[in-house]
Amino acid sequence: MAEEHVILVDKNDKQIGLMPKMEAHERALLHRAFSVFVFNDDGELMLQQRAAKKYHSPLLWTNTCCSHQRDGETSLEAGKRRLQEEMGFVCDLEEVFSFIYKAPFDNGLTEHELDHVMVGRFNNHPKINKEEVEDYKWMTSQEVKVDMELNPTNYTAWFQIIFEKYYDFISK
Repeated sequence: MAEEHVILVDKNDKQIGLMPKMEAHERALLHRAFSVFVFNDDGELMLQQRAAKKYHSPLLWTNTCCSHQRDGETSLEAGKRRLQEEMGFVCDLEEVFSFIYKAPFDNGLTEHELDHVMVGRFNNHPKINKEEVEDYKWMTSQEVKVDMELNPTNYTAWFQIIFEKYYDFISK
């Protein structure tokens, strides 16, 4: 299998090149990414627990899915692709905002991403891919807020940033 590449971007999201994913994370270079937040009609957010084999943040809870766009792929196309690959379903998505963050990890890698955040609706059970996802659960925003305050080390860095700084945008 060919090594996955990420799209290097400037702070205005202009593509400036491609690089192998691991190299971009080792060098902490800014690249394009996305985060999907799926809600049900009760206003609950579907969280996923990352698989134990993930190269960073294993077994941590996070938003419904996230990954990197492929060269020539829109954020919405990428979000739908990864929802299917990780969670076993697809739903309509809407991009609500983007932001830049930088989060170093204990293993020497750094996420430095221009993250496109999307929301969608789904009212069923996912068919999770155990290679990508350990488990899932539905939680209200209040339940997430309380648990994140009590157990911050149970959540990914980007999910905490999005939840704390931008929740008003995604929970509309």
